[in-house]
Amino acid sequence: MRAAVLTRFGAPLTVREVPDPDPGGGEVLVEVLAACVAPYAGEVFGGERNYPLVPPVVPGTGGVGRIVHLGPDATRLRVGDLVWCDSTVRSRDDALTPDITLQGWSSRGEGGGRLAEYLHDGAFAELMRVPTENVFPLPAAAGDDPARWAALTVHTISYGGLLAGGLAAGETLLVSGATGNLGSSAVAVALAMGAGRVVAPGRNRAALDLLAGRFGARLRPVVLSGDEATDRAAMSAAADGPVDMVIDLLPPSAPSSASRAAAMTVREYGRVVLMGGVGMLGGDDLALPYPWIMRNSVTVRGQWMYPRTANVGIVRLLASGALDLAPERVRSFGLDAVNDAVAYAAAHGGPFDRTSLTPSAG
Repeated sequence: MRAAVLTRFGAPLTVREVPDPDPGGGEVLVEVLAACVAPYAGEVFGGERNYPLVPPVVPGTGGVGRIVHLGPDATRLRVGDLVWCDSTVRSRDDALTPDITLQGWSSRGEGGGRLAEYLHDGAFAELMRVPTENVFPLPAAAGDDPARWAALTVHTISYGGLLAGGLAAGETLLVSGATGNLGSSAVAVALAMGAGRVVAPGRNRAALDLLAGRFGARLRPVVLSGDEATDRAAMSAAADGPVDMVIDLLPPSAPSSASRAAAMTVREYGRVVLMGGVGMLGGDDLALPYPWIMRNSVTVRGQWMYPRTANVGIVRLLASGALDLAPERVRSFGLDAVNDAVAYAAAHGGPFDRTSLTPSAG
């Protein structure tokens, strides 16, 4: 098969012939129709993000595809099924605290690294080997535009964060990082889940206008000044009532003060979910005040990725039309143009901009 290979950090991806994956028991072989290219993919491949990838490696997080081969443990899936392949792979020998690797992308700790050695390659290839439990059926409509449905890579993450915070219908949510690729997804998913209003802070006025134009009165945009106290007051005022939950999806480049200002808008007994990259590349700690957390009975939790069940839930939201992919701007690239796709994604990382690679097309 043909695949895009990261031969070393800082080098362009190389498209070349590599051996077909050889699936074992408990695994599925999938023809990759489309895979999402993250806006920060170039930072990963360049080494700036210090991800624990070990070249040579076929990168790529998840994808839309068709099943080519099934193992004996699959009882519902069939060869030819259109499926979503989740990149969040968990070890099978510890149900309480499983090791995790993001197939073809990243991993957590020594155990995650060992898992990544086995499931080394990701979705930037014509074929991909995936654990059976990471394969989820898609509606037939997804086959009409798999490049658009590859946005599941983004939407499943934000959905997992909203599930972690227990977002309920009618609640007010504040999305810290709302004008980014992942944050704007959280806005859309939250409203699809029934959020009463979403406060969307950001410095990019054009991006805020885009969100307001798409979602109307339930979206409350806030232009940030950079002053922590001023911005906290502005976000609280925009909510026009208590903020039930805050989800932070800011990138590593954002200062911790921006995350702290957003988090401290949450009401007494409110929830804060930390899911972004603040501090990953250095900088000040978040430093939420202990007395404020304790006296206001605030729940603060981290969330990396999502539970397996989130895949089913987000597919249902899309299939029902509650979450609409139609307004998203999708640009597709064939496998030979993978480096163009990486560059394009870096330059188009705003709200609802999607870049897809279509490895098996043509």
